[in-house]
Amino acid sequence: MEASPRMSPRLHFILPVLMAVPLVAAVPPTGAQQGRSPDARAEIAKRLDVAVEDIQASPIPGLYEVRRGAEVGYASADGRHYIDGDLFDLQTRDNLTEKRRRQGRLALLAGVGDEAAIVFAPAGTARHVVTVFTDIDCTYCRRLHQDMAELNRLGIRVRYLMFPRGGPDSDSWHQAEAVWCSTDRRDALTRAKRGETIKAGRCKTPVAEHYELGRQLGIRGTPGIISDSGEYIGGYLPAAQLAQLLSGTAASAAGD
Repeated sequence: MEASPRMSPRLHFILPVLMAVPLVAAVPPTGAQQGRSPDARAEIAKRLDVAVEDIQASPIPGLYEVRRGAEVGYASADGRHYIDGDLFDLQTRDNLTEKRRRQGRLALLAGVGDEAAIVFAPAGTARHVVTVFTDIDCTYCRRLHQDMAELNRLGIRVRYLMFPRGGPDSDSWHQAEAVWCSTDRRDALTRAKRGETIKAGRCKTPVAEHYELGRQLGIRGTPGIISDSGEYIGGYLPAAQLAQLLSGTAASAAGD
């Protein structure tokens, strides 16, 4: 399903694990159980099938933050209860969960250099950088690409990563690989987004890595736009509106 102009990802990774955890009768914790904080992270990791290093204490005593990639949730110290939702500081009005998501997104994207992306950069210094997960056949992705000259004029540098929604062996996947194997990838991508079928020899491509990264980031539709401050913007926005939003998210991140 193609994304509407705005779509936010939700936390899905933990549900299959929770469904597999046997149900037990509710038993009030004993004093010994309450004092087992050194083992809490290990117990949560075991219950939820995540790495211990992905678990840390949350601002709420007895509640632990669980992070996998860019997805964040909260678990009780015994690993029995799990909260899928955002945690707010009502005094500062900050969304603490979203801050951690942004950090997770940036950490994941830090491993993708420009050599593993298709980059459209402004002539001068870029004011903003966005990473866009794109599907060649996506209508809104094509509209975004039609705005490229204006995006660059506004100082927005676009890093494209491939996210063929149909998955491996789909036509869009094969076209993404053909674009990557072309001598001029920028030109090939532009022609592909105009509906032209790209033909190129076979080569090693990062399409599978891009796709898996998108899944880790919670991308559900395309274009999936992530700002240089780690904000997940979601779907298509006109160039001027996107530039305004990027300026706002950058200012917000600077104040964190």
